[in-house]
Amino acid sequence: MSEMGVYAVKTTASQEQTVASMIANREEPEIHAVLSPESLTSYVMVEADGSAVLNRVMEEIPHARSLVPGESSISEVEHFLSPKPDVEGIAEGDIVELIAGPFKGEKAQVQRIDEGKDQVTVELYEATVPIPVTVRGDQIRVLDSEER
Repeated sequence: MSEMGVYAVKTTASQEQTVASMIANREEPEIHAVLSPESLTSYVMVEADGSAVLNRVMEEIPHARSLVPGESSISEVEHFLSPKPDVEGIAEGDIVELIAGPFKGEKAQVQRIDEGKDQVTVELYEATVPIPVTVRGDQIRVLDSEER
């Protein structure tokens, strides 16, 4: 029995999810995990006991094109496994629009960022008295970043 590894399966473009679920739905004890990250186009990562099982399975799966020679390590794919915080790429001073919550549609300026809680404190533009409002990172959309 060969060593367990992470293998890259080349797929037809925009068929990654289909191929991933077809591989995952098979009753193959040698296949342990399937990963299809949105940021990885035309590839599906599969954790398996060697490439033989994948070569066999791929013959029956449409849109699974080829197996990339060699294997990857978990360290090469782990950046796909940890979600990026919603506040990543947002800076103090950025002009944002609130896209959810009671202030939806309002424009505001970022005052403070709490990456640990994935929250942003903004100051609403239209408010007569500037009040800081704290919202989740996924409730805002950056409109304009100040030149850094």
